[in-house]
Amino acid sequence: MCFSATASFIAGVSLSVFGLFTIKMSKRREEIPFAMIPLLFGIQQLIEGMLWISFQHDARILNVSMTYTFTLFSHVLWPVFIPFAIGLVEAVPWRIKALLVFRYIGGAVGIYLLYFIARFQITSEIHGHVVYIFPNFHEPLVLVLYVVATCVSAFFSSHRFINIFGILTLILFSAAYWFYTEAFFSVWCFFSAILSFLIYLHFKLMNARAAGPAYQHA
Repeated sequence: MCFSATASFIAGVSLSVFGLFTIKMSKRREEIPFAMIPLLFGIQQLIEGMLWISFQHDARILNVSMTYTFTLFSHVLWPVFIPFAIGLVEAVPWRIKALLVFRYIGGAVGIYLLYFIARFQITSEIHGHVVYIFPNFHEPLVLVLYVVATCVSAFFSSHRFINIFGILTLILFSAAYWFYTEAFFSVWCFFSAILSFLIYLHFKLMNARAAGPAYQHA
């Protein structure tokens, strides 16, 4: 988490354990990637916890490795993985086609940002929060396409809790950018991690519906 090593480790361990329970709730192979999101957020928070430790102990190698690992999660994994995972749990044909567009957008954004991770030096600093110095990410078009892939894609799901997840992550992205412009990515990733509780609720609702009348998609 963006506030301290202790908070990062508490959030990371809690989300990881919670994520394992969420994966267990999935019933089909296609549901596993979406169910993995809380676990992946947990791992990301543990990575940032290690990054805090690297600053506290002036561990240069640890700092560099954790900085790059975190940015691979935040800038490459999420825009690719989220629309992909949402598409796998969708059953309505026109929504599947729409989500395919978001997969292409997310893939393009992920490849573009991966190029800059490989090509340029990525650094992190502590300015009250963890700040990641990442070239080209704050370009307006890149930011918009990133948000489209990670947040707006959820609007096209036929599942209520996925819609809510997308709406709230978009709101928190805007709030983090407005109030924590310098460190907004670390702040937003933390609050998005907490919102992954909605994924657990999604599977709980799906399993409850499966135990009763057949689930009808919108």
